[in-house]
Amino acid sequence: MKIQISKSQKDKLLKYYSYSMVILVVVFLLRAIIRYAINQDSRAFFYHGEDYNDFGLVPKLLNAIHVSVFVALAFFYFFTKEIKSKIDIILSFLLAAFIVLLSSKNVILVFIFLILIYYFYYSKASHKMRLRNLIIFGGIIVIGLSFGKIKQRFQEEFRNNAPNSLSPNVTSTLENGVHNISIYEAWNNETFSPNDFFPGTAFRVYQARVFFELLKEEPIFLNGFGLNASTEKLIEKEKKYNLYNGYGTFNFHNQYIQNFAEIGVVGFLLLVIMLFISLKNAINNKDFIHFSFTILMISLFLTESFLWRQRGVVFFTLLFCIFNSINHKEISNTETK
Repeated sequence: MKIQISKSQKDKLLKYYSYSMVILVVVFLLRAIIRYAINQDSRAFFYHGEDYNDFGLVPKLLNAIHVSVFVALAFFYFFTKEIKSKIDIILSFLLAAFIVLLSSKNVILVFIFLILIYYFYYSKASHKMRLRNLIIFGGIIVIGLSFGKIKQRFQEEFRNNAPNSLSPNVTSTLENGVHNISIYEAWNNETFSPNDFFPGTAFRVYQARVFFELLKEEPIFLNGFGLNASTEKLIEKEKKYNLYNGYGTFNFHNQYIQNFAEIGVVGFLLLVIMLFISLKNAINNKDFIHFSFTILMISLFLTESFLWRQRGVVFFTLLFCIFNSINHKEISNTETK
C-alpha cells in the first residue's frame, strides 16, 4: 500500500523541525559566548574543534558541515514564507549567520546559490525588489566572509588549489616543515611523506584517485567490498603512499564513491536514481524547500559520506520520504476548488 501525506502535514513537520533547529542554534551560540568569555578564544564561534580539543562552534562529533545542512533547510522554511512576520525575518538572519559561522565552504556556496535561484525563479517579488535584496544579501555575505576565521578557510583552500598549484612546480606552503598538498600532487604524486598535509579538496581528490585504483585492482564493480570493509584497503594505500598515520582511517568523504566502493555499481545507481527522482519531483511540484533539500544532498554527497553516519541516514531517509510522498493530486483538487 502506498502511503502519502498531505501538504498540511508536511508543512507542520517542517515547522516543528525548523523551530527545533532554531533552539539548537541558540543553544550553541550561547555555548560559544560563554566559552569565549572564559577562554578568550575566538575559535569558539567558528566551525568545529578536534576530537582531542573541542574549541569550535559545534563539537567535532556533530560535524560543522552536517549541522550546516540541517540549519540551511530550516532557514529556507522561514525565508520562503510568502507572508513573513518580524519573527520569521529575525530567525532567517539568525540561521543564515549561524551557517556562515560554521564556515563550511561547500554549504555556504550552495546556500548562496539556492538563495539566488529562489529570487530569480521562485520569488513573487518584483525585479526591482529582487535586485535590491540581492545587493543587500551580497553585501552581508561579503562582510561575513571578511571575518578572519571564515576568510582564512576560503583563502587556504584556494591558495593551495589555485591554478598555479595545479602544475608540478607548485610552491610549497611551509609551516613548521609541513607541506600543503595541491590537487595536482594529490592526483599524481607517486609517494608522499608524513610531513604532507592534505587540505579538504586535495584530500578528496586523493581519495577519488585511490577509489579508481581499487576499482582496477579489485573485483568490486558489482558487489563492492561490503559495508565499511573498504577501510582496510584505504589503510593499505596509506602505507603504500607513505601518508601520515591516520589518513587511511578516513572514509572516502564522497557518498557516491562510498556507495560504489562498498555496495557496488547497483548501490551507486540507486543513490543517483533517488536523487534524480527527488529533483524531478521538486521541480515539477514547484516546491522550493524540496528543491533545496535535494540540491543540498547532491552537493553534500560530493564531499561527505553522509549516509555512513546514523544522523545522515535518519535525516536523508525521513525527509526524502516526506517530500516524495506528498499527495499532489489532493493539492491540485484543492487549488481547483
